[in-house]
Amino acid sequence: QLQAFGGGLVQPGGSLRLSCVASGITFGINAMAWYRQFPGKQRELVAIISSGGSTEYADPIKGQFTISMNNDKNTVELQMGSLRPEDTAVYYCNVLRFGISYWGKGTQVTVSS
Repeated sequence: QLQAFGGGLVQPGGSLRLSCVASGITFGINAMAWYRQFPGKQRELVAIISSGGSTEYADPIKGQFTISMNNDKNTVELQMGSLRPEDTAVYYCNVLRFGISYWGKGTQVTVSS
């Protein structure tokens, strides 16, 4: 129901765009978000966008990442810039719909020279 694209290997200072397409659950979406998980750590919120377009970002990535949602409200993207090795993590797409949280499979982002 949630399919993520765009992870991979990028050099420090580079950019990546993650996309997540929701299917079958597009009606009634309240918010879409991206989380990331570092090895041995809990999943943490990176950015969230409401159906009304309001956004919130985690402090470490403010000004570095941008979250957006398409007009059909079934795709959420995360534009990541000025990537650093510490951004290396598995990134997960999340959809909140009628109070229920849906998760996509994670996509690996590796920042390394």
